[in-house]
Amino acid sequence: MLPRTRETTQLLEEAVESDQLTVTCPATGEIAGTLPLTSTDDVAAIAARLRAAQPAWEALGCGGRGRWLGKWRDWLLDHNVELLTLLQQETGKAWGDAQLEGGVTPSINYWIDNAGKFLADENIRPDGIANAAKKLTVAYEPFPLVGMIFPWNVPLAMPVLDVVPALLAGAAVLTKPSEVTPLTWQRAVTGWKEIGAPDVLDIVIGFGDAGSAVIDVVDCVMFTGSVGTGRRVGVAAAERMIPCSLELGGKDAMIVCADADVDRAVDGALWGGYFNAGQACVGVERLYVEEPVYDEFVEKLVAATAKLRVGMDGKHDYSSDVGAMATAQQLAIVSRHVEDAVSKGANVLIGGKTRDDGLFYEPTVLVDVDHSMVCMRDETFGPTLPVMKVRDLDEAIEKANDTRFGLSGSIWTSDKAKATTAAKRLNIGVVHVNSGLIGGLLPPIPMVPRNDSGVGSRHGGASGIRKYCRAKSIVEDRIAMKRELQWYPYTRRKGTIMSSMSRFLGAKDWRRRLGR
Repeated sequence: MLPRTRETTQLLEEAVESDQLTVTCPATGEIAGTLPLTSTDDVAAIAARLRAAQPAWEALGCGGRGRWLGKWRDWLLDHNVELLTLLQQETGKAWGDAQLEGGVTPSINYWIDNAGKFLADENIRPDGIANAAKKLTVAYEPFPLVGMIFPWNVPLAMPVLDVVPALLAGAAVLTKPSEVTPLTWQRAVTGWKEIGAPDVLDIVIGFGDAGSAVIDVVDCVMFTGSVGTGRRVGVAAAERMIPCSLELGGKDAMIVCADADVDRAVDGALWGGYFNAGQACVGVERLYVEEPVYDEFVEKLVAATAKLRVGMDGKHDYSSDVGAMATAQQLAIVSRHVEDAVSKGANVLIGGKTRDDGLFYEPTVLVDVDHSMVCMRDETFGPTLPVMKVRDLDEAIEKANDTRFGLSGSIWTSDKAKATTAAKRLNIGVVHVNSGLIGGLLPPIPMVPRNDSGVGSRHGGASGIRKYCRAKSIVEDRIAMKRELQWYPYTRRKGTIMSSMSRFLGAKDWRRRLGR
């Protein structure tokens, strides 16, 4: 069973009494909606139903599946305001942040346009003269049922980004959103059914036991969430001998070089650190700024932070920039990280406080920080920017790599050659140069976590859809032979011939080829 926090335990106790999950808005405390819980028996029944429908879905081919995904894309666009309003109510996001989640529909087009090419049989050139008469083919067959478990911070965009390539691969998909923010994705799945699409996508609502039940009935798992839960998912998948991708936490570093465009770097830090109230696994979590521009950078960062508007603009008038924390537990973590830093000598230049009118934490800039502080080592997942002064790029890279995480990060410099060299020295999966965050939203490139940030990958062109498939190698003869040389019975003559052939083809010099 997947673990529970104190907060989810309380929600679970309340839900068990009524068989309903109640979702509240973290910005206002108002009820955003209720959904019936899915029992573990129901999870098994849903999985069986999806499996039964999957062969016909696979038989449609990429073109047929793409047409259904196109219809769903259109439904998502037609219901954009409805979905994002629901999303804002269950997350407390600023409307601008919510709008960005609605902007993932172009990724659907990418997979529709490329699925046929990515999944086509591959003709492989044989290795060596001895195998020249063999025809080698690699085919890609979908896992019948893929399970996906999503976190609470990006409840619409993340499922779309993962579900679409799995469906186009020909798999059926069983999803389990976070119990904190299940409403938007539940509505999106309802949309799949409203367009009359084949019965190959569904959702279960619940807590850790529901997630465990999903892992028990699928053939492949895609999980996004915390490191602790991710480890348990990995163990559960290993026990069943099924593959899994785990995209977990991050502690993404932003390196600002002395030759950087400081104004652009400040704007990048502002959005990269405070987007979604800092609740983004690829968001800026710590900054290393070279000494010559440190004072200018910090001064401008504080001034820009002071202009940000905190709140949930429920009228969709873009009157807020930074929304609420999703849970009281996450708000407490942010507060603890700041308090720990201050107790060890850090200074808060702006922010550093919660608000009384909802689960809001003020955008915060910390200086005089070091790696003894949890805000520089553990994932904060909140609107804080701890800034550390460094002598040069070498020290910045050393500090950036001093972490158990390895998701993404960024380098800010006007020297392209320096950026390329530095990028290869960073022990992370995605490096942004003079930008941030966007790498996690680009389907053509892989997002491959390292260390405690997970295993497997997300996106990556052909690999992003083939991960939901099993490769099958097919070996055929181009020329029909009655008998192979290596077949029984063994004889001295055949042994001598085969040994001579192996030596002749394997050696790179004539002395060894001729056995001299």
